[in-house]
Amino acid sequence: MKIVLASSNPGKLGEYRQLAMGRNLEISLLPNFSELPPFDESAPTFAENAAGKALHYSRFTPELVLADDSGLVVPALGGAPGVRSARYAGPHASDEENLSKLLHEMQGREGYERRARFVCVIAVAHPGRLLVVASDFVPGTITREPHGANGFGYDPVFFSSDLARTFAEISAQEKNRWSHRGKAFRKTVEFLIPPDFGVTN
Repeated sequence: MKIVLASSNPGKLGEYRQLAMGRNLEISLLPNFSELPPFDESAPTFAENAAGKALHYSRFTPELVLADDSGLVVPALGGAPGVRSARYAGPHASDEENLSKLLHEMQGREGYERRARFVCVIAVAHPGRLLVVASDFVPGTITREPHGANGFGYDPVFFSSDLARTFAEISAQEKNRWSHRGKAFRKTVEFLIPPDFGVTN
């Protein structure tokens, strides 16, 4: 089964390809993604953005289109960065700029106020038709400074109590097992490929 990812993010593609290992799934980036009319991810929820994006880009390819919207939710910040996680510090902000703003906003917050969760919603569409929407999350806390060199985005400051490390301190294999994206992707695959099919030895 071929699926194209509605993204130009090679880091995200790498994660999905690792998640797809052992399944009859071939995942690639949507060709010429940056040249296509962009989807306005301005909806207030991850689900609306993921579904809208999948449907939007399904108009430009005959393949299945997978789109996701994911981000960091900090209740003490009113849910921010939330759906604006990738552009928290501005429309073209870098990971470092987003991290810097988050850590600034978290100054003076202690204990319970440092709780956070990573959320991911995945949608798959086939030209003009939504096939599946799946979501999941993982709880954690925000560290006071970045730790680790793996991953991307907010991984260096997201501490998992289950793993006793940040998401930037764990291997790709561990992240795939524990992450919000990994959990949501497994739900998606179970819908697209029933458990008794598509598994390779």
